[in-house]
Amino acid sequence: KWHDVLRAPGERRPGMSGEAKVGAGAPRAKITAPAVVALKRKGEPITVVTAYDFPTARFADQAGVEILLVGDSVGTVLLGYDSTLPVTMDDMLHHTRAVTRAKPSAMVVGDMPFMSYQVSAEQAVMNAGRLVQEGGADAIKLEGGARVAEAVRRIVEAGIPVMGHLGLTPQSVLAFGGYKVQARGEADQERLITDARTLEAAGCFALVLEGIPARLGAAVSRELHIPTIGIGAGVQCDGQVLVTHDLLGLYHGHTPKFVRRYAELGDATRDAIARYVADVKARRFPSDAESY
Repeated sequence: KWHDVLRAPGERRPGMSGEAKVGAGAPRAKITAPAVVALKRKGEPITVVTAYDFPTARFADQAGVEILLVGDSVGTVLLGYDSTLPVTMDDMLHHTRAVTRAKPSAMVVGDMPFMSYQVSAEQAVMNAGRLVQEGGADAIKLEGGARVAEAVRRIVEAGIPVMGHLGLTPQSVLAFGGYKVQARGEADQERLITDARTLEAAGCFALVLEGIPARLGAAVSRELHIPTIGIGAGVQCDGQVLVTHDLLGLYHGHTPKFVRRYAELGDATRDAIARYVADVKARRFPSDAESY
């Protein structure tokens, strides 16, 4: 399915205008699932960040990322839940709409929340269709291996690109007994590789690998024709994804080992608000210049 894209000769960088440079203000064509797949053949790492709102989508798109993931991590990052399990389809539609209103050139992938695809393939197709039709997503993501293969096939047959997700799948946190590194043993590693092959055969255009040993991330990336997107899965994956609030230092919860903070905007935000409070208390704000 996606193998033909990988074998296509002679194309320029997918999804990018011929002379465009990545960065703020650079013109880009809309990035599509085939364009993402073709990046693997070129050996060009794929960049993915989460986005849950309009301004973040704008900033991330201007920065040059290829994929914006409207993750069900919105539950823990923005909505105050202890896990992603309470997140609903209405939540995901609300945030996906906000991201797609930014009209990004980046591909927008909407996450399928817990119990939106586990009951039946028909349920999975219907809810995937809602994320595309009502939310404006370019693709959807769901968690699991062989057990979701039929749902993946049916969604792909409906014309919707699907991103898979293996390893530490947060919707299975109760079964895992917490957020723990997965597939440390040989049998579990073989099972994950088999699941990865199954998802590729079912039609996934990409696969998130989360919380697994780096050597396994490398092995799966070599095994598959479709790109792998790592998060705590090592540098040899075909791309990387981080939660934007983690990389910006805006998240108040536990910071996983795999996170690199590129800014400390949480500290800057608190300090700015504290200065505002001090100025109001001292009647330094508003000044004459800020008054009518």
